[in-house]
Amino acid sequence: MSKFDEIRYFHDHEVNERLQSIARDPMMKALMNFTFPGVEEQVWLEQFKEVYSISDFQHQFVAYAVRQILAKSSEGLTTSGFDKLDKNTSYLYISNHRDIVLDTSLLNLVLLESGLIMTASAIGDNLVKRNFLNVLAKLNRNFLVQRGLSIRDQLTSSQTMSEYIDMLLHEENRSVWIAQREGRAKDGNDATQQGVLKMLAMAAGDQSLIEYFKTLKIVPISISYEYDPTDSLKMPQLLAQHRDEAYIKGKNEDFNTILSGILGQKKRIHLHAGDVIDTELDEIAATIDNKNKQLQAIAQLIDTSIIQNYKLWPTKYIAYDLKNNTDTYASQYTEQEKQLFIRRLEMRIDPADPVSKEYFLAMYANPLVNKLKAEEK
Repeated sequence: MSKFDEIRYFHDHEVNERLQSIARDPMMKALMNFTFPGVEEQVWLEQFKEVYSISDFQHQFVAYAVRQILAKSSEGLTTSGFDKLDKNTSYLYISNHRDIVLDTSLLNLVLLESGLIMTASAIGDNLVKRNFLNVLAKLNRNFLVQRGLSIRDQLTSSQTMSEYIDMLLHEENRSVWIAQREGRAKDGNDATQQGVLKMLAMAAGDQSLIEYFKTLKIVPISISYEYDPTDSLKMPQLLAQHRDEAYIKGKNEDFNTILSGILGQKKRIHLHAGDVIDTELDEIAATIDNKNKQLQAIAQLIDTSIIQNYKLWPTKYIAYDLKNNTDTYASQYTEQEKQLFIRRLEMRIDPADPVSKEYFLAMYANPLVNKLKAEEK
């Protein structure tokens, strides 16, 4: 047994058998009917028999599914910054996190269509407890982040994941995607958790922290949805925090969130690839000795890139003006866009509840607020 067996995605020699094991699952049928409407079940069942690698599965099925999601639930995906990346180089993509499945799926579609190395992607094992989802995730090159562990087990798990990411990047020349924080940002505030960077640093070995982070070739990714399809689903947790109450997830909450993220209306979407973090690390090494402070500075570099390169859609300006009862950014949106957003707000929360309204508007406005703060520094 490999020490990575509990978290790794499938090896290519395992793919055909694993795919066959879920081929007749009702959820697979629903997925294929969505991806290839009007195509008989027997057609794709036969095609599955010829799939012998993750690359086969991604090219022949997953890419089509993601394009269908874009066609049916968005007004298109735009990108910037990816043309600066090298097609033969593996990168560590660290992104803000809005949607459980789509963030990494959209990135990989962009990488595929740009001829860049696609990613192995981290996903919480709590999200793939159903056998179908677990197998599907590993067929799509997802590796598992183990949740709900004791403090002692967390340390061991973090060490294993750090070494696994290191192996993928440096031995297999495989790009990796991880979110900048555990869980999605539900309030629109994108901030890198230092614990994520500490986990990455565990595989540094004899190298200094800065030397090791240079080898990772970190590329910050800014993901911006005009409409968050899961905005109303994020509200109960935000309101529980407001009331200083413990929030307990419902039985099928994660699964429902995944479906809402995939099928819900997003309007326009933009992905930006920031510059590789490199020479900035030399400056940190020259001015900061303390390892924790170095990690703080690296987190700040990632945050600055993500926030400054975040595409501000009209919804962000509308929410800011509504929240602050102003028309400061009226030139950034039309009256029709404003009325559509107000209608969405009224349909998705109780507009008579001032706390709900405040949190809903803040969720959309905070990327603008954070960008303004970053520009003031």
